[in-house]
Amino acid sequence: MPTMRQIPSDTSLDGAVLPPVSAILMQIVRIVLRWEMRRLTRKGLRRLDDHLLRDIGLDPIAAADEAAKPFWRD
Repeated sequence: MPTMRQIPSDTSLDGAVLPPVSAILMQIVRIVLRWEMRRLTRKGLRRLDDHLLRDIGLDPIAAADEAAKPFWRD
């Protein structure tokens, strides 16, 4: 699965402007990849114990709040 770095951040590939439909599809792909990354990150947060959460600078309540968010919310 491509990472966010492999997806161009604008509507061009190597300087060529994409057709409108392709640009829209690229935006959709970018959004879906962002959602998937959030889902996986929040799933990982749920698995960390209090000690590991403190190591990354989060308290358990803040981690639980973040993990409870749906994938489409920042």
